[in-house]
Amino acid sequence: MLRYIARRLLDILPVLLGISLLVFLFLQLIPGNPAVVLLGPRATPEQIANLQEQLGLNRPLPLQYLSFLGKLIRFDLGRSIISGIPITQEISTRWPATFELSVAAMLVAIVLGVPAGILAAVKKNGWLDNIAMSASLLGVSMPVYWLGLLLVYLFAVNLRWLPPSGRLGVGVDFQPLTGFYVLDALLQFNFPALTDILAHLILPALTVGTIPLAIIARITRSAMLEVLSQDYIRTARAKGLLERWVISKHALKNALLPVVTIIGLQFGTLLGGAILTETIFSWPGIGSWIYEGILARDYPVVQGGVVFVALVFVLINLLVDISYAFLDPRIQYK
Repeated sequence: MLRYIARRLLDILPVLLGISLLVFLFLQLIPGNPAVVLLGPRATPEQIANLQEQLGLNRPLPLQYLSFLGKLIRFDLGRSIISGIPITQEISTRWPATFELSVAAMLVAIVLGVPAGILAAVKKNGWLDNIAMSASLLGVSMPVYWLGLLLVYLFAVNLRWLPPSGRLGVGVDFQPLTGFYVLDALLQFNFPALTDILAHLILPALTVGTIPLAIIARITRSAMLEVLSQDYIRTARAKGLLERWVISKHALKNALLPVVTIIGLQFGTLLGGAILTETIFSWPGIGSWIYEGILARDYPVVQGGVVFVALVFVLINLLVDISYAFLDPRIQYK
């Protein structure tokens, strides 16, 4: 097991190298000059040339990439061109918001998606199956930005049950410690702040969790249908075992591998930041930060942000692979 983990960690290096190269090259294709964006349209050619020299933008592309790669090796992602704040500091400030939103969204997706998939498989071609699969198709097809605006209009504007945006209400007595607001409120036993934080989290979590919920439900149904057709399931039923034990102890456990895989992939995607959802709900996470960096031609922000997201995604996939050994003892790692 340890040998396999070490080999997989080494496999991450060429993946990250390729990602860094692609990100660097793609950003060079974006029209516009960062120096012109920073100085404005009235800047003189001399001022633009001086700023390009300070930022290293006048050097050949291979040298620019080698400089960028050298900083990555030293865990130095540079500084934002616009704000001057180190990228690592920006990530440490914004990632807790994205992590909380991702965890909340995945809880919604798993708690609703897995049971829906199981019921749809057990009641194949029945009305529960039709409703679950129709709802999952609607969830995958529905634009996230439209759903977010619809939820805001319904629950925040009309009913006024939930706040429309942000992570914390104005005037709430709360002092962040780690950046993870839910955890901080629990550590401080600040239950009024915890209630307000959870209220702000509900709408964005429902919005961003819709697509993972639909995908998990469909994958769970497919995996369960395949397992339920196996001989050992018929044998378990022939022995007179209760149906709920057949489903929970025999079928579900053997159907979990593809479900865990898709949960890991979706969770890794969410940890990269949901740009549309974070923008609609003014959520100060990684996705909105990278989007702002793209609009401002802030190359260090985009480069550092995407590399960080890629690293998180690769690590999530590694954890998913390792979990296979615990879910299925037949899997052997060499």
